[in-house]
Amino acid sequence: MQPPGLLRAGPWLSWAVSRCGLEPRPPGKRWLVAGLGNPGMPRTRHSVGMAVLGQLARRLGVAESWARDRRCAADLALASLGDAQLVLLRPRRLMNANGRSVARAAELFGLTAEEVYLVHDELDKPLGKLALKLGGSARGHNGVRSCISCLNSNAMPRLRVGIGRPPHPDAVQAHVLGCFSPTEQELLPPLLERAADLLLDHIRERSRGPSSGP
Repeated sequence: MQPPGLLRAGPWLSWAVSRCGLEPRPPGKRWLVAGLGNPGMPRTRHSVGMAVLGQLARRLGVAESWARDRRCAADLALASLGDAQLVLLRPRRLMNANGRSVARAAELFGLTAEEVYLVHDELDKPLGKLALKLGGSARGHNGVRSCISCLNSNAMPRLRVGIGRPPHPDAVQAHVLGCFSPTEQELLPPLLERAADLLLDHIRERSRGPSSGP
């Protein structure tokens, strides 16, 4: 059963999504920010992208506005950032099929791959490290690979959130799908704050467009 807030927001959000496909864009830029992960596994390392989206929603004052949209099999929330509009997305499909939800939402909102941000876990960075990557290969990440395939592009900017790599290769799957340890959980709040800062700063800068100076 959905929380009451989602039930109230659902009809409005579906109306807003349908209107976006029929009417011109609002004056400001629009961006899609997708937190990759596995539904029903919010506290695992592999779903840290969804945790970042939760923090982003709290910062933007839309934490109670998540609503399910069946057309893209995802939870969506709409937020304002200055003159820009942000579409926050948490897929309801498994990580390997996250791209289907992301691509469908991009289609509904009339967005190109360059206007879609992906937030995901990164094995090759220690917990606490962040990096914003502008396009490129999936680097072995199945969720990113799915997005590249479904969007038919590798131009999406990605916020890579380090989760660390275990010393033994055989332990990678258990590490990725496992929950953060109590020690790691203490590092998460400031990490999620910094991740939200990095995303918002980058989106603000891009929303301003190229400089008009000489």
